Amino acid sequence: MLALATAGFTVTFWAWALLSPLGSTLRKELDLTSFQQSLIVAVPVVVGSLGRIPVGALTDRLGARRMFPLVAALTILPVLYLGHVADSLPEVLAGGFFLGLGGTTFAIGVPFVNSWYPPERRGLALGIFGIGMGGTAVSAFTTVQLSDAVGRSFPFDVVAVALAAYAVGAHVLLRDRPGRAVTTGSLWARSLATLRLPATRHLSFLYAVAFGGFVAFSVYLPTYLTNAHGLGRSDAALRTAGFVLLAVAMRPVGGWLSDRVHPVPVLACSYAAVTALALLAALEPDLNPLGTLAFLGMATALGAATGAVFALVARLVPAEQVGAVTGLVGAAGGLGGFFPPLVMGAAYSAAQDYTTGFLLLSATAAASLVFTVTAVRRRVAGHGGE
Repeated sequence: MLALATAGFTVTFWAWALLSPLGSTLRKELDLTSFQQSLIVAVPVVVGSLGRIPVGALTDRLGARRMFPLVAALTILPVLYLGHVADSLPEVLAGGFFLGLGGTTFAIGVPFVNSWYPPERRGLALGIFGIGMGGTAVSAFTTVQLSDAVGRSFPFDVVAVALAAYAVGAHVLLRDRPGRAVTTGSLWARSLATLRLPATRHLSFLYAVAFGGFVAFSVYLPTYLTNAHGLGRSDAALRTAGFVLLAVAMRPVGGWLSDRVHPVPVLACSYAAVTALALLAALEPDLNPLGTLAFLGMATALGAATGAVFALVARLVPAEQVGAVTGLVGAAGGLGGFFPPLVMGAAYSAAQDYTTGFLLLSATAAASLVFTVTAVRRRVAGHGGE
């Protein structure tokens, strides 16, 4: 079941990230500004993020066996539309809006995996499931290369086939855990109850910084490397894929460390590292070696932090509310990735420089560090977690 959920997360995230590697291509084809290019890659992020709220709540009610195949099948439509129909800014934005559906499966998989594992193993299990966010790396590795080798629509066709195959396979093979906790009441009432949980607010902020930082880099790093360092789009896409793969690999490590040590020190160390490395990136050193080390270090820290946040979910949230909380926390994480590309694009358009964006990232990570060692530590202690 964990393997099936991880596969579904990977395929749908692959679809969700299709537009990012093509950002520079779309800019030339559609004569876009830097801000418009940023908007194209950001729209699927915000829609996929907000969509996690109702999808997570529906998963608590309907189960992953229904929701995973449904979302995978529905995502095929915007993928084919973008590959074969959209050829203007409004059409690409419309396709990207519905492509955001692929980003909602995180809120399906977390409660599903959480239900199959005992508390002492959930950090690692959820970290392994989180490897599925490597679908963005698959997109970074393959989209430009397939587009250049075969044709612009070909990567979209490949993803559509993969989504269809997964939808059928999940419908046949996926099973919810017998006796899982099922929520009752209306979607609205359950969402309000979830918002009232202090843990929801704390976890949402932490994930907005950790996963939001990952998403922001995964969608905007190709543009940054092209503009700031003059790399070709293929080289920039491959370097971005390396960033994504390292962050993905560190997610289960962060979950495992949280099981063995505790999520709070893992988060504190991660945010401290991002604070320092973002300051280094703000100086815009050469990529060889300092720039590369700064970005790979941030990938390591952000990946570990995403695993640690959901180890905290398993400790602080009742089983029957994990889906709803995951939806809200996942939405916060995705929204955390929506604004940085827009800020970076606007900053570059205004000053031809990215320093301001990295300084803001460093300040945000520092605030997260302080919040973790104060309010979050007290919340965990009050819940009997220390």
